[in-house]
Amino acid sequence: MTAVAVVGSQWGDEGKGKNTDFLSKDASFAVRSNGGNNAGHTIDIDGQEFKMRLIPSGIFAAGKGAVIGNGVVINPEVMFGELANLEKSGIDTSKLRISNRAHIILPYHILQDKYQEEAKGDKKIGTTQNGIGPCYMDKASRIGIRVCDLLEKDTFEEKLRANLKVKNELFTKVYGKPALKFEDIFDQYYEYGQKMKKYVTDTSVLINDALDHNEKVLFEGAQGTMLDIDEGTYPYVTSSNTISGGICSGIGMGANRLNTVIGVCKAYTTRVGEGPFPTELLDEVGDRIRETAHEYGTVTGRPRRVGWFDSVALRHAKRVSGINGLSLNLLDVFSGFDTIKIATAYELDGKKIDYYPASLKELYRCKPVYEELPAWNEDITQVKNYEDLPENAKKFLHRVSELVGVPLVTVSVGPDREQTIVLKNPWEL
Repeated sequence: MTAVAVVGSQWGDEGKGKNTDFLSKDASFAVRSNGGNNAGHTIDIDGQEFKMRLIPSGIFAAGKGAVIGNGVVINPEVMFGELANLEKSGIDTSKLRISNRAHIILPYHILQDKYQEEAKGDKKIGTTQNGIGPCYMDKASRIGIRVCDLLEKDTFEEKLRANLKVKNELFTKVYGKPALKFEDIFDQYYEYGQKMKKYVTDTSVLINDALDHNEKVLFEGAQGTMLDIDEGTYPYVTSSNTISGGICSGIGMGANRLNTVIGVCKAYTTRVGEGPFPTELLDEVGDRIRETAHEYGTVTGRPRRVGWFDSVALRHAKRVSGINGLSLNLLDVFSGFDTIKIATAYELDGKKIDYYPASLKELYRCKPVYEELPAWNEDITQVKNYEDLPENAKKFLHRVSELVGVPLVTVSVGPDREQTIVLKNPWEL
């Protein structure tokens, strides 16, 4: 049995899609277990770029297919749009499998997300307004509509009518917005269910059987540790558990199944949306990193906030996700820089701390304690072996690994699948 998880160790957008694609070529299945179409993964294969939001990135290479687990919330319109785009590019999507227990995002979830954000004004969370949070709210309130419900016409009708009664009360009386009509949703979404039927199965059985037969299974995370609803910068987080523990509940398997957790990070830090960001750069250095690395959201197109590498946040991610291997992306961005900074600790009210505070008020008062390292001038985008990297690049990587306390397994020097230097085989950790 070999189960490897790829999780984001910062605020998402770390380049997990590339790592997943790279590792999935050796896997039977590539599995996604949380989030929805608020996640953006960009995959570059032989110069062709694919922007993924809901379909697992491993669909390009996993031998037996890609799996959407029960912990994912599915927007059928987005999913079928992605499938159509992949098929136009000659990608085989027939091996996609969808959990019968996954929840469905409906039009009222998207509107509720929008209205909630509008009502919060300056205190908005900064969601992608794709209905992710309201869908998870309904799941927790036990009124969610699952894939298996969508396939049963009478069950779907009963649940949709009951939910619209509640949602329309909210929309008209609280937000002053128009009510939704049952007929405008029912036919379209029941048809989505019928189109989806050929992909649907009990994915918990599928994946546990694969592991029982010693097949390699890759679990790909969405978002990042610092956006986890429990362990992140609450309330500026996503609506699901993005850490490795969420994988087990999001696919339906025991925690003892997961052998290896690869934490993906950038050579610097980014985040999208509101919330504390101790190492954020609000100067020309931040602008330079953003433009060099094209740091704009895959889903939203919003410019990402940029900061120096934060080892305090990475150590937090290591602890809560059990990370035992680190994949660092976008090392090439620092070619031509004079120096690079790494936050080794924080200063909070004059005291040095090495942990990540839960209190937002404390976080906003935290000042990063930096260590400065020399950069390099060489173009490293064609480097294939660790030994051929500039000495200063190797020193930077060594220091990152040392501060986080996790060995490096891969280093990315460019966006393409082949621009990956492998230090250790993640399947053999």
